[in-house]
Amino acid sequence: MSSTRILILGTLLDGPLNGYQIRRRLELWGTDNWANVAFGSIYHGLSKMADEGLLEIVESGKGGKTVYALTDDGRFEFHHQLMANWGEIKPIVDPFQVAVTYLDRLPREQLVEVLGIRIEQTRLAVAGIERTLSTKARFGAPKHIDENLRLAQAMLAAQLDWCVQALAKVEADELP
Repeated sequence: MSSTRILILGTLLDGPLNGYQIRRRLELWGTDNWANVAFGSIYHGLSKMADEGLLEIVESGKGGKTVYALTDDGRFEFHHQLMANWGEIKPIVDPFQVAVTYLDRLPREQLVEVLGIRIEQTRLAVAGIERTLSTKARFGAPKHIDENLRLAQAMLAAQLDWCVQALAKVEADELP
């Protein structure tokens, strides 16, 4: 099951919402920092899950105003997928790791440059999550959502640490 599907189902645990309300809640939670949520696919997902019997339409409307609620099957599916996600370990697909695979194919000067760029981008991403953590509290986002952001921040910090060490090795002619 996709992250978007389980997030939609989980969001509806608290009661009926329309697509826009679901999107706003997921944005408030900062899911763009820790889940692969395509916000544009929320409406398609809602429609599909309604067709599958996981959701019911409680109020029809145009332009995203259709209100959906979980069915018993939807609650079961959410719980089933939630439990599966706790135990499933999947590789994190990161284009950066693909690039690292071929770091030996770049001239030293270019490798130093791209590692420097990656370090700066990663520092900005870590700072962005910090800003998100401080901002979301003002809008009433649940505190437990902070843990997703902290996990994403810790993973970025680990990548930042690796990049700094790799850059030092490249500059000392120890890598590649």
